[in-house]
Amino acid sequence: MAEHFLISRTDAIGDVILSLPIAFALKENYPDAKITWIGKTYTEEILKAASIVDAFFNYDNWLNQNEVTRIDQLKKLNATAIIHVFPRKELATAAKKAEIKIRIGTSHRVFHWLTCNKLVNLGRKNSVLHESQLNLRLLEPLGIKNKSLELLIQQGVYLKSQAILPFTIVNLFQPNKVKIILHPRSQGSAREWGLNNYSALIKLLPSDKFQIFITGTTIEHEAIRDFLTTHANQVTDLTGQLTLAELITFIDHCDGLIAASTGPLHIAAALGKHALGIFPPIRPMHPGRWAPLAPNASYLCAIDPCEKCRKLPSGCSCMGLVTPYMVSMQIKSWV
Repeated sequence: MAEHFLISRTDAIGDVILSLPIAFALKENYPDAKITWIGKTYTEEILKAASIVDAFFNYDNWLNQNEVTRIDQLKKLNATAIIHVFPRKELATAAKKAEIKIRIGTSHRVFHWLTCNKLVNLGRKNSVLHESQLNLRLLEPLGIKNKSLELLIQQGVYLKSQAILPFTIVNLFQPNKVKIILHPRSQGSAREWGLNNYSALIKLLPSDKFQIFITGTTIEHEAIRDFLTTHANQVTDLTGQLTLAELITFIDHCDGLIAASTGPLHIAAALGKHALGIFPPIRPMHPGRWAPLAPNASYLCAIDPCEKCRKLPSGCSCMGLVTPYMVSMQIKSWV
């Protein structure tokens, strides 16, 4: 019987995408294996777009069951192994009680000492490895070696859009223009570049060559309302108008995306689009840890870390060292 691997990563979009190399490496070493991803409802559409993943197991629904049902659901998966990429005590405990043969977790979580039978000495905060490489280290108990960043970049197109865009969205596209997405907010997940910089960038992109879209959530729409009003004649506002599945397809229809270290940046990279990330040079937020990894992905980051930014993140001066002109030149090189 073919192996069945469970990969548990129950956090945000970017984290999930940077864990997909695990699935890729498992398929390389076990071509006939089934891979089931344990994730949150929020990221389900990402996994549907990842052909390397065979099935999705909804962690939120599972968590709402009683303990007996939880254990029974895991038993019915008949899994060979579970890889706890994002530690969850309830899941680790249930996986042991479900008698999943191989249970891999980091040794830095005390409850893994009681629930996992394969421990990897993995510390993320001060590591020099990229997040994807850190995730791949969890495959060491299976005899699978880590990969270089160069190879991860080469292999980094993991998503294929599934949804069909509404005609109202498709009809927005203007022919013969380079379609650029600006995603200015991050829902608090990353240092942001600042609306003033995005405003300056918009002015540097000739309207006869570029069509600019703004994406974000409904809440973010309210937060940047004045910005959107100011640029109403220069951009197309799609904030709050796309489901995650539609956002994936919309990004796939465009040429490139600019954002801080947030989910849509990694979606664009994993679709093979131009993806330009703007990062601070401070550990553990720096691009050495969180840069998008794909052939058309890149980033801009100040060289010298500004330690003052730790005390005042909202006034991060090192993010401001990446100028709108620098970003515009990167975008123009895509044409």
